[in-house]
Parts: sequence; C-alpha cells; structure tokens
Amino acid sequence: MHIYYQRTGFYMFIWESLKAAFLPIVIAVVGVFLFNRYVYNINDGLQIVTETFSRIGILTTFFISETILGLIPPEIFIAWSKKTADPLLNLSLLATLSYLGGLTAYFIGRSALKIKSIKNYLEVKMAKNLKNTSKWGGILILVGALLPLPFAISCLTAGMIKYPFKKVVFFGLFRFLRFAIYAWAIFSMVN
Repeated sequence: MHIYYQRTGFYMFIWESLKAAFLPIVIAVVGVFLFNRYVYNINDGLQIVTETFSRIGILTTFFISETILGLIPPEIFIAWSKKTADPLLNLSLLATLSYLGGLTAYFIGRSALKIKSIKNYLEVKMAKNLKNTSKWGGILILVGALLPLPFAISCLTAGMIKYPFKKVVFFGLFRFLRFAIYAWAIFSMVN
C-alpha cells in the first residue's frame, strides 16, 4: 500500500495540501487573537449580535454562507452560539446546517457540469488536477470537513468530479467533529 501511495503521488498530494493550509490557519488564529486584543473585543461584538439579530436570521445567513463557498468563517457563528441562551442547541444547529450546506454545494457542483464552458474547462485545463482529486476525493472532503478551509468548496468540487454522493455523506460527517473541537476551544475563550 505504501509503495502504491508513493508511486501514485498520494503523499505529495497530501503534503502540498497541508503546506497550503498551514500558513492560512496560523495567520487566521494569530489575526483573531491580535484583533481581539488590540482592535475590538470580540465578546462585546458577539453580545451586540446576540441582542440585535434573531436566531432564525443568523442561522439562515450561516446556511447560505456554508452553501455558497463558505464566505463567512463558521468560527464566528460558533462564538455567537456561546453567547445565546442555549449554546449546545445552537451549536448543534450550526453543525447540521454546515453539513447540509456542504451537501447542497455538492449538488450545485453536479449542476454546474451542465454548463458547457465549465465542463470544457474542467475536462481540458484541469484534467491532471481532476485525476488526483477523483482518486483521493475522500481526503478532499475530510480536509474540508475538519480544517478551517471552506467545506462548501470541497463539496462543490466533489460534485463537479462526480465523486460518489454516499462517500461525501460519510466523509462530511467529520464536520460535526470539527464543530465539537472548535466549540471546545472557542467556548473556553468567549465569556
């Protein structure tokens, strides 16, 4: 198995993916820490959001974000859930909406293939990348589910390469683990 992974470039694929993810993760963590310490107290902002916006409005915004390329970091919403009257319920809703947003993005990716220009671009310009992505699609979904990379992009890509939906459903379940781990860390920082 080890020789197969070496020969097919799996290890290089993983290494390049991890290298690409490491610096953005470190920058994001340091950025949030510095922002909270020197620019604006995040606890105060979360209190204002909790008092100003309805839960349905926040959850709807989150679902749309998690479906369309994950534009707003889920960590903001996880911190928001800590400030609510029922943090575990809201955290569970966020994790479920994130998961469902990823599955919705998968079907958007499948539908995008019906657009000729996108299909041609993928088949011609991205052929080499698609071969590796198709081969190790589960890793792509797992990385998107666990790391602070947009899960929707992983699922959208999986849809575009016609990765089996059952596997997306399975690997996507790791999104719940990510929310639990991040909630543990964020809840300990937010008052």
